[in-house]
Amino acid sequence: MSAAADPLAGLPELPFEEWAATRATLKLYLQIVGKLRLASAPPKNHWWHVTFYPTARGIGTHPMRYGPITFEIDFDFVDHELCVRTSDGRTEKLALRDGLSVAEFYREVFAALERLGIDIEILPQSYGDPTPIPFADDEADAAYDPEYVTRFWRVLVGSAEVLEEFAGWFNGKTSPVHLFWHGMDLAVTRFSGRRTPDPPTGNFVSHEAYTHEVISFGFWAGDDSVREPTYYSYTFPEPPGLAEQPLEPEAARWVELGSSHQARIGYEDIRTADSPREALLAFLQSAYEAGARTAGWPMDELVSTWAPK
Repeated sequence: MSAAADPLAGLPELPFEEWAATRATLKLYLQIVGKLRLASAPPKNHWWHVTFYPTARGIGTHPMRYGPITFEIDFDFVDHELCVRTSDGRTEKLALRDGLSVAEFYREVFAALERLGIDIEILPQSYGDPTPIPFADDEADAAYDPEYVTRFWRVLVGSAEVLEEFAGWFNGKTSPVHLFWHGMDLAVTRFSGRRTPDPPTGNFVSHEAYTHEVISFGFWAGDDSVREPTYYSYTFPEPPGLAEQPLEPEAARWVELGSSHQARIGYEDIRTADSPREALLAFLQSAYEAGARTAGWPMDELVSTWAPK
Protein backbone atom coordinates (compact mmCIF):
# COMPACT_ATOMS: atom_id res chain seq x y z
CA MET A 1 0.00 0.00 0.00
CA SER A 2 1.44 3.37 -0.99
CA ALA A 3 1.74 6.26 1.44
CA ALA A 4 -0.99 8.07 -0.50
CA ALA A 5 -3.31 5.14 0.19
CA ASP A 6 -2.61 5.11 3.94
CA PRO A 7 -6.08 5.60 5.51
CA LEU A 8 -4.48 7.29 8.53
CA ALA A 9 -2.28 9.70 6.57
CA GLY A 10 -3.20 13.35 6.99
CA LEU A 11 -5.67 12.82 9.80
CA PRO A 12 -6.35 15.82 12.06
CA GLU A 13 -5.40 16.43 15.66
CA LEU A 14 -8.11 15.45 18.15
CA PRO A 15 -7.17 17.08 21.47
CA PHE A 16 -9.57 15.87 24.15
CA GLU A 17 -9.95 19.17 25.97
CA GLU A 18 -10.93 21.05 22.81
CA TRP A 19 -14.10 19.02 22.28
CA ALA A 20 -14.82 17.45 25.67
CA ALA A 21 -18.25 19.07 25.94
CA THR A 22 -19.18 18.11 22.37
CA ARG A 23 -17.98 14.56 22.98
CA ALA A 24 -20.16 14.29 26.10
CA THR A 25 -23.23 15.47 24.18
CA LEU A 26 -22.53 13.26 21.16
CA LYS A 27 -22.10 10.24 23.40
CA LEU A 28 -25.61 10.76 24.78
CA TYR A 29 -27.06 11.26 21.28
CA LEU A 30 -25.45 7.93 20.36
CA GLN A 31 -26.87 6.26 23.45
CA ILE A 32 -30.41 7.27 22.54
CA VAL A 33 -30.12 5.82 19.05
CA GLY A 34 -28.14 2.86 20.39
CA LYS A 35 -30.95 1.96 22.75
CA LEU A 36 -33.36 2.06 19.81
CA ARG A 37 -31.06 -0.42 18.05
CA LEU A 38 -30.93 -2.58 21.17
CA ALA A 39 -34.74 -2.70 21.21
CA SER A 40 -35.11 -3.37 17.47
CA ALA A 41 -32.40 -5.84 16.45
CA PRO A 42 -32.44 -9.61 17.07
CA PRO A 43 -29.91 -10.52 19.81
CA LYS A 44 -26.45 -11.70 18.81
CA ASN A 45 -23.65 -13.20 20.86
CA HIS A 46 -21.36 -10.73 22.67
CA TRP A 47 -23.85 -7.85 22.12
CA TRP A 48 -22.95 -7.54 18.45
CA HIS A 49 -26.54 -6.57 17.64
CA VAL A 50 -26.32 -3.21 19.45
CA THR A 51 -23.33 -1.66 17.70
CA PHE A 52 -22.90 1.08 15.10
CA TYR A 53 -20.69 1.10 11.99
CA PRO A 54 -18.60 3.85 10.41
CA THR A 55 -19.98 4.94 7.04
CA ALA A 56 -18.83 7.16 4.18
CA ARG A 57 -20.70 10.05 5.81
CA GLY A 58 -20.79 9.27 9.54
CA ILE A 59 -22.06 6.44 11.73
CA GLY A 60 -24.96 4.10 10.96
CA THR A 61 -27.07 1.40 12.58
CA HIS A 62 -27.63 -1.03 9.68
CA PRO A 63 -31.28 -2.02 9.04
CA MET A 64 -33.67 -2.56 11.95
CA ARG A 65 -37.28 -3.64 12.01
CA TYR A 66 -40.49 -2.53 13.69
CA GLY A 67 -43.48 -4.63 12.65
CA PRO A 68 -43.67 -4.42 8.83
CA ILE A 69 -41.28 -1.42 8.72
CA THR A 70 -37.59 -1.80 7.98
CA PHE A 71 -35.67 1.31 8.95
CA GLU A 72 -32.19 2.57 9.72
CA ILE A 73 -30.79 5.59 11.50
CA ASP A 74 -27.64 7.37 10.36
CA PHE A 75 -25.60 10.17 11.87
CA ASP A 76 -24.49 12.21 8.84
CA PHE A 77 -21.34 14.08 9.89
CA VAL A 78 -20.93 15.72 6.48
CA ASP A 79 -24.21 17.65 6.50
CA HIS A 80 -24.54 17.25 10.30
CA GLU A 81 -27.97 15.76 10.54
CA LEU A 82 -29.63 12.63 11.86
CA CYS A 83 -31.45 10.69 9.15
CA VAL A 84 -34.15 8.08 9.74
CA ARG A 85 -34.97 6.17 6.55
CA THR A 86 -37.54 3.46 5.90
CA SER A 87 -37.66 0.80 3.21
CA ASP A 88 -40.79 2.40 1.69
CA GLY A 89 -38.86 5.57 0.84
CA ARG A 90 -39.79 7.87 3.70
CA THR A 91 -37.14 10.00 5.43
CA GLU A 92 -37.08 12.13 8.56
CA LYS A 93 -34.15 14.42 9.29
CA LEU A 94 -32.98 16.31 12.36
CA ALA A 95 -30.29 18.99 12.14
CA LEU A 96 -27.38 18.45 14.53
CA ARG A 97 -26.34 21.85 15.83
CA ASP A 98 -24.74 23.61 18.74
CA GLY A 99 -27.39 24.22 21.39
CA LEU A 100 -29.36 21.07 20.61
CA SER A 101 -29.75 19.63 24.10
CA VAL A 102 -29.96 15.93 24.78
CA ALA A 103 -33.52 16.47 25.96
CA GLU A 104 -34.53 18.18 22.70
CA PHE A 105 -32.72 15.55 20.62
CA TYR A 106 -34.57 12.82 22.51
CA ARG A 107 -37.96 14.48 21.95
CA GLU A 108 -37.33 15.16 18.26
CA VAL A 109 -36.06 11.64 17.53
CA PHE A 110 -39.15 10.05 19.04
CA ALA A 111 -41.41 12.54 17.27
CA ALA A 112 -39.78 11.58 13.96
CA LEU A 113 -40.28 7.89 14.69
CA GLU A 114 -43.92 8.52 15.55
CA ARG A 115 -44.46 10.24 12.19
CA LEU A 116 -43.03 7.13 10.53
CA GLY A 117 -45.33 4.81 12.48
CA ILE A 118 -42.53 3.43 14.67
CA ASP A 119 -43.31 3.06 18.37
CA ILE A 120 -40.35 1.73 20.37
CA GLU A 121 -39.78 1.91 24.11
CA ILE A 122 -36.31 2.30 25.62
CA LEU A 123 -34.94 2.86 29.10
CA PRO A 124 -34.74 6.66 28.74
CA GLN A 125 -31.62 7.41 30.76
CA SER A 126 -27.87 7.43 30.25
CA TYR A 127 -25.99 4.14 30.52
CA GLY A 128 -22.89 3.62 32.63
CA ASP A 129 -23.26 6.68 34.86
CA PRO A 130 -23.31 6.36 38.67
CA THR A 131 -26.32 8.70 38.71
CA PRO A 132 -28.09 8.15 35.36
CA ILE A 133 -29.60 11.26 33.83
CA PRO A 134 -33.06 10.91 32.26
CA PHE A 135 -32.70 11.94 28.63
CA ALA A 136 -35.85 14.04 28.79
CA ASP A 137 -34.37 16.12 31.62
CA ASP A 138 -30.90 16.72 30.22
CA GLU A 139 -30.93 20.31 29.04
CA ALA A 140 -27.32 20.89 30.16
CA ASP A 141 -25.55 18.74 27.56
CA ALA A 142 -26.03 20.77 24.38
CA ALA A 143 -22.56 21.38 22.88
CA TYR A 144 -22.00 20.42 19.25
CA ASP A 145 -18.88 21.60 17.44
CA PRO A 146 -19.21 20.30 13.85
CA GLU A 147 -15.50 20.68 13.15
CA TYR A 148 -14.52 18.32 15.96
CA VAL A 149 -17.34 15.89 15.24
CA THR A 150 -16.05 15.68 11.67
CA ARG A 151 -12.51 15.15 12.95
CA PHE A 152 -13.71 12.33 15.19
CA TRP A 153 -15.55 10.69 12.31
CA ARG A 154 -12.52 10.94 10.01
CA VAL A 155 -10.38 9.22 12.65
CA LEU A 156 -13.02 6.50 13.05
CA VAL A 157 -13.17 5.82 9.31
CA GLY A 158 -9.39 5.71 8.89
CA SER A 159 -8.92 3.55 11.98
CA ALA A 160 -11.70 1.20 10.89
CA GLU A 161 -9.95 0.58 7.58
CA VAL A 162 -6.75 -0.45 9.34
CA LEU A 163 -8.65 -2.59 11.84
CA GLU A 164 -10.42 -4.30 8.92
CA GLU A 165 -7.06 -5.07 7.33
CA PHE A 166 -5.74 -6.42 10.62
CA ALA A 167 -8.90 -8.51 11.13
CA GLY A 168 -8.21 -10.18 7.77
CA TRP A 169 -4.92 -11.61 9.10
CA PHE A 170 -6.80 -13.89 11.51
CA ASN A 171 -8.46 -17.17 10.58
CA GLY A 172 -10.54 -17.72 13.72
CA LYS A 173 -13.75 -16.18 14.99
CA THR A 174 -13.58 -12.41 14.71
CA SER A 175 -16.09 -9.71 15.57
CA PRO A 176 -17.10 -7.06 13.06
CA VAL A 177 -15.25 -3.76 13.26
CA HIS A 178 -17.91 -1.80 15.10
CA LEU A 179 -18.57 1.12 17.44
CA PHE A 180 -19.95 0.52 20.93
CA TRP A 181 -22.12 3.49 21.83
CA HIS A 182 -21.85 3.14 25.61
CA GLY A 183 -18.14 4.05 25.49
CA MET A 184 -17.80 5.52 21.98
CA ASP A 185 -15.03 3.02 21.25
CA LEU A 186 -14.29 1.43 17.89
CA ALA A 187 -13.34 -2.21 18.36
CA VAL A 188 -12.54 -5.55 16.78
CA THR A 189 -12.11 -8.76 18.79
CA ARG A 190 -10.40 -12.08 18.13
CA PHE A 191 -11.38 -15.35 19.80
CA SER A 192 -9.30 -18.41 20.60
CA GLY A 193 -12.37 -20.66 20.34
CA ARG A 194 -12.16 -21.71 23.99
CA ARG A 195 -14.74 -20.85 26.63
CA THR A 196 -13.69 -18.62 29.49
CA PRO A 197 -13.24 -20.80 32.60
CA ASP A 198 -14.62 -18.12 34.91
CA PRO A 199 -16.63 -15.44 33.05
CA PRO A 200 -17.64 -12.30 34.96
CA THR A 201 -20.68 -12.71 37.18
CA GLY A 202 -23.04 -10.19 38.67
CA ASN A 203 -23.10 -8.10 35.49
CA PHE A 204 -25.15 -9.49 32.64
CA VAL A 205 -23.54 -7.16 30.09
CA SER A 206 -19.98 -8.24 30.93
CA HIS A 207 -20.95 -11.89 31.33
CA GLU A 208 -22.36 -12.05 27.81
CA ALA A 209 -19.38 -10.16 26.37
CA TYR A 210 -16.75 -12.45 27.90
CA THR A 211 -18.10 -16.00 27.66
CA HIS A 212 -15.05 -16.92 25.54
CA GLU A 213 -11.36 -16.05 25.53
CA VAL A 214 -10.69 -12.83 23.65
CA ILE A 215 -8.02 -10.42 22.57
CA SER A 216 -9.65 -7.12 21.75
CA PHE A 217 -8.32 -4.06 19.95
CA GLY A 218 -9.69 -0.63 19.36
CA PHE A 219 -9.70 3.14 19.45
CA TRP A 220 -11.45 5.54 21.73
CA ALA A 221 -11.37 9.32 21.76
CA GLY A 222 -10.71 9.59 25.48
CA ASP A 223 -12.80 9.99 28.60
CA ASP A 224 -12.55 11.62 32.00
CA SER A 225 -9.89 9.14 33.13
CA VAL A 226 -7.90 8.94 29.86
CA ARG A 227 -7.91 12.46 28.50
CA GLU A 228 -6.39 11.75 25.11
CA PRO A 229 -7.43 9.71 22.07
CA THR A 230 -5.86 6.28 22.36
CA TYR A 231 -5.49 2.92 20.63
CA TYR A 232 -5.69 -0.05 22.99
CA SER A 233 -5.66 -3.82 23.34
CA TYR A 234 -6.44 -6.23 26.17
CA THR A 235 -6.55 -9.98 26.68
CA PHE A 236 -9.29 -11.66 28.70
CA PRO A 237 -8.81 -13.63 30.84
CA GLU A 238 -5.44 -11.99 31.35
CA PRO A 239 -2.66 -14.62 31.33
CA PRO A 240 0.34 -14.40 33.67
CA GLY A 241 3.23 -12.43 32.25
CA LEU A 242 1.19 -10.45 29.71
CA ALA A 243 2.55 -7.05 30.74
CA GLU A 244 6.14 -8.33 30.48
CA GLN A 245 5.76 -8.90 26.73
CA PRO A 246 7.27 -6.44 24.21
CA LEU A 247 5.12 -3.98 22.31
CA GLU A 248 5.68 -1.98 19.15
CA PRO A 249 6.25 0.84 18.24
CA GLU A 250 8.51 2.27 20.92
CA ALA A 251 5.80 4.62 22.25
CA ALA A 252 3.46 1.70 23.08
CA ARG A 253 3.16 0.76 26.75
CA TRP A 254 1.33 -1.43 29.22
CA VAL A 255 -1.03 0.37 31.61
CA GLU A 256 -2.13 -1.20 34.88
CA LEU A 257 -5.88 -1.18 35.50
CA GLY A 258 -6.48 -2.65 38.94
CA SER A 259 -5.50 -6.30 38.62
CA SER A 260 -5.28 -6.27 34.82
CA HIS A 261 -3.29 -4.54 32.10
CA GLN A 262 -4.02 -2.83 28.82
CA ALA A 263 -1.68 -2.14 25.91
CA ARG A 264 -1.95 1.48 24.76
CA ILE A 265 -0.47 3.92 22.30
CA GLY A 266 -1.57 7.51 21.86
CA TYR A 267 -3.38 8.60 18.71
CA GLU A 268 -0.80 11.38 18.29
CA ASP A 269 2.02 8.81 18.28
CA ILE A 270 0.28 6.99 15.44
CA ARG A 271 -0.88 10.09 13.57
CA THR A 272 2.59 11.61 13.46
CA ALA A 273 4.48 8.41 12.57
CA ASP A 274 6.27 8.21 9.22
CA SER A 275 3.69 5.60 8.19
CA PRO A 276 0.66 5.76 10.51
CA ARG A 277 -0.87 2.61 9.03
CA GLU A 278 2.31 0.58 9.52
CA ALA A 279 2.74 1.94 13.05
CA LEU A 280 -0.81 1.00 14.02
CA LEU A 281 -0.55 -2.46 12.46
CA ALA A 282 2.73 -3.01 14.35
CA PHE A 283 1.00 -2.07 17.60
CA LEU A 284 -1.98 -4.33 16.95
CA GLN A 285 0.15 -7.31 15.92
CA SER A 286 2.53 -6.96 18.88
CA ALA A 287 -0.40 -6.75 21.31
CA TYR A 288 -1.99 -9.82 19.70
CA GLU A 289 1.23 -11.82 19.88
CA ALA A 290 1.70 -10.83 23.52
CA GLY A 291 -1.76 -12.06 24.48
CA ALA A 292 -1.88 -15.13 22.25
CA ARG A 293 1.58 -16.30 23.26
CA THR A 294 1.06 -15.99 27.01
CA ALA A 295 -2.48 -17.42 26.85
CA GLY A 296 -1.39 -20.42 24.80
CA TRP A 297 -3.51 -19.81 21.72
CA PRO A 298 -2.77 -22.10 18.73
CA MET A 299 -1.26 -19.20 16.81
CA ASP A 300 -0.08 -21.17 13.76
CA GLU A 301 -3.60 -22.51 13.20
CA LEU A 302 -5.15 -19.04 13.39
CA VAL A 303 -3.08 -17.33 10.70
CA SER A 304 -5.10 -16.28 7.66
CA THR A 305 -4.06 -16.65 4.04
CA TRP A 306 -4.03 -12.84 3.90
CA ALA A 307 -1.59 -12.35 6.81
CA PRO A 308 1.83 -10.91 5.91
CA LYS A 309 4.47 -13.60 5.44
